[in-house]
Amino acid sequence: MPDITPRTSSEDLTKRLTHARYPRSNSYDIRWVIENQMGPNALWLLEWLAPVLGLDALRPCARVLDLGCGRAMTSVFLAREYDAQVTAADLWIKPDENARRIAEAGFADRVLPVHAEAHDLPFAEGSFDAIVSIDAYQYFGTNDLYLPTLTRLLKPGGRIGVVVPALREEPEGTEPPEHLKPYWEPDFWCFHTADWWRRQWTRSGAVEVETADWLDDGWRDWLLWCDVIAEESPEEFHRTMARQVGEMVRLDEGRALGFVRLVGRRI
Repeated sequence: MPDITPRTSSEDLTKRLTHARYPRSNSYDIRWVIENQMGPNALWLLEWLAPVLGLDALRPCARVLDLGCGRAMTSVFLAREYDAQVTAADLWIKPDENARRIAEAGFADRVLPVHAEAHDLPFAEGSFDAIVSIDAYQYFGTNDLYLPTLTRLLKPGGRIGVVVPALREEPEGTEPPEHLKPYWEPDFWCFHTADWWRRQWTRSGAVEVETADWLDDGWRDWLLWCDVIAEESPEEFHRTMARQVGEMVRLDEGRALGFVRLVGRRI
């Protein structure tokens, strides 16, 4: 069996990952976050999204759909930090697994895990006050026809907010940026610029776009997290992926890669 003994004390890891930009996330047990991650630090990205999405202004027990929730860390965060009633929807992680995780975190009465595919969501029109998607929307939301089918689930005036891996500039033609060619995967073509996403959402006619912007120095956060996961994740798959992505992000140094957040209000 591979050696999965943590290399660094939890205290030292907490110090290493304490981030002035993400004060709420700093309070979460770092081992819990490491064990349940499935990519970039989802709590950091959600905390960056929260102010422009207006989560603090939601009424108590507002209904929020966490779409592509993974292992439900973001769902627990929404319930704990914003007093939300959360539907934690994911295709890859079984609801029973997330239910155990949610119950252990103390939010079984506030977070409902469901198995759902993004194009076949079993919810009525107007079911939610807000929709959130962290590091997932790029996999299903680039389709021109998708956003109107999703935002019908929002109450009138409700908001959708997403954070996605992104590019500073749209590549011309069919080739990725030259320095990223050794690392480029076909899936990366779902990465786009803030302007691309703003145009995509505006053209849909489904929302008024309120925010579409770039995370300054987001690549540094991404690289730091990759380095930690490559060293500390208990799962070999995630350690390997983190090393590969970390090499790419380190080489890029923010020239092309980063994160974009988007917020739209249902018209």
